[in-house]
Amino acid sequence: MTVKKHDNGKWYCRFSIKGERKHLLCAGATTEKEALEIENAFKYKLQQQMNGVIPKNQKNVYFNRLKELYIKHAKTNHKKYKNQIYYLNSLEKYFSNGKPVNTIKPEHIQRYIEYLRNSGKRGKRKNSSINRFLEILSKMFNLAIDNGELTENPLRKVPKLKEDNHIIRYLKSDEETRLYASIDDNAPYLRPIVTTALQTGMRRGEILNMQWKNIDFDTRNIHVLDTKSGDKRDIPISDELYGVLQSISRESEYVFINPQTNAPYVDIKKSFNMVREYAGIEDFRFHDLRHTFATRMIMTGVDLFTLMEILGHKQISTVMRYCHVIPGRKMEAVKKLANYKDK
Repeated sequence: MTVKKHDNGKWYCRFSIKGERKHLLCAGATTEKEALEIENAFKYKLQQQMNGVIPKNQKNVYFNRLKELYIKHAKTNHKKYKNQIYYLNSLEKYFSNGKPVNTIKPEHIQRYIEYLRNSGKRGKRKNSSINRFLEILSKMFNLAIDNGELTENPLRKVPKLKEDNHIIRYLKSDEETRLYASIDDNAPYLRPIVTTALQTGMRRGEILNMQWKNIDFDTRNIHVLDTKSGDKRDIPISDELYGVLQSISRESEYVFINPQTNAPYVDIKKSFNMVREYAGIEDFRFHDLRHTFATRMIMTGVDLFTLMEILGHKQISTVMRYCHVIPGRKMEAVKKLANYKDK
C-alpha cells in the first residue's frame, strides 16, 4: 500500500517517480480513498514538472538573501551605495520575519506602504519618500529573478505612488536678507557655503566635497566630478562667488573645512535649520537653495537646455517644473507678442 495512516491521525503517501523517492503528507485526507486521490494528484503534478509542462516548485528565499544580492549589485553600480543602508535597514526590519519572500503578495506590499506612511519620525511620509523604499525592494526582487531564485516580483502589480513634483520652494529677496543676517549672527561659516549654493545650484554633497583642484580660477569654472548621476559637469563662477572663493584660506585640499575637526563638513542640516528658524523662514530646506538658483535663472531668461547642463539633469522635463512657479510668466510671454514684427 502506498498510502498509510500514521498514529497522529494524518495520511501520508510514499512512492517513487523516475527514480525520485517521495514521502508526502496527504493534507486534508480523512480516508484511504481520499489519500489515494491526493497521491495521484501529487504524481500527476510531479510528472508535469519533470516533463517541463509546469515549473518546478520554487525553493524558499529569505530577505537576507535579497539583501545580499542587492548590496553586491549596489557596490558595483552605485557610487554612493552606503547612502541606501537606511532603506535596507527599514526593509529588513519589516520583512525579516521568518517568512520566505516568495510568499509576499501585492497585498503585503500595500500593508508595508501603510506602515511606511505612518511610521515617519516627522509625521506621515510623503509618496516620494515611500517610492524610494519600494524602488529598492523591487530591485531586490528583480535581482533574485535574474539569478533564477525567484519567478515573480509582487511590486509589478503595485502602482507607483503619485508624487507631487510641482511644489517648488525658493528663497524670496526679503527671506535671503534675513537668512544672511541670521547666518552672520549665529553661524558665519555657513555664509560661503550658502552663497555657493545660490550661485551654482550645486547639491549639498557636491559643495561639501568640493576640493580646490576642482576650481579653475583662470577659466572661472568649477569642475563637479562627484555627482549624483555620475556624469561630470562644469559650472561657471559668477563675480560674487569668485570673490567669496578667493577670500577662503587654503588650509586643506577641501574648500569648506570644519575648524573643530580639520576635515570637510559631514552635515550642516542642524546649523542650517537653526539659522533658518532664527530668520523666521518656514518650510525651507538647504536643497531649496538649488531650487532658488534654478528659479532665478529662469526669471533672468536663461534657456532650459543651458540650465539643464548646469544643474546636471538628464531630462528637460525635470527643469521645466521651475517654469511653473514664476508668477506672470505666461502673461509676459503673451505681451511680447504685441511687439512682434514680421521682418
